[in-house]
Amino acid sequence: MDTPEPVIEVRRSARRRRTVQARRDGERTIVMIPAAMSEEDAERTVRELVAKLDARVARRRGPQGDVELERRAGELADRYLDGDVRPSSVRWVSNQNKRWGSCSTTDGRIRLSDRLKEMPGYVVDYVLVHELAHLLHADHGPGFQRQLSRYEKKERAEGYLEAVEQLQR
Repeated sequence: MDTPEPVIEVRRSARRRRTVQARRDGERTIVMIPAAMSEEDAERTVRELVAKLDARVARRRGPQGDVELERRAGELADRYLDGDVRPSSVRWVSNQNKRWGSCSTTDGRIRLSDRLKEMPGYVVDYVLVHELAHLLHADHGPGFQRQLSRYEKKERAEGYLEAVEQLQR
């Protein structure tokens, strides 16, 4: 099945002199440009702004596919665990409804609940760092907590997940 072509609405404004802006409104992308901008500059500007907006949305949303997830896990392992650990695989699963992630310390497999796909990227990163830390520390003891506390958005992510869990009760 083909995905529909994205709807991009270009609005020219006589009041705008130099500034350009893009934003999402539901399924549409609205790009605002000066009325005096040439057609060639407008096409280039629209392409650039839509690409930047798409990249920002993707960063906020976090990795969506298994390949992206595995790549992200490697980046996080290097950044927060000094590259001391590498999972054998990292993938999304649809059969985890009571936990956000799981890790097999014997074979290094990490699985994340696909419910996380709709959450902000920093929350997905937190769960990944949590599971990666289990490859070094099987329990939630002091060593594990030290590793996990290196993630600067730990408390924020925990609060987000706690709020989601409260809403689901």
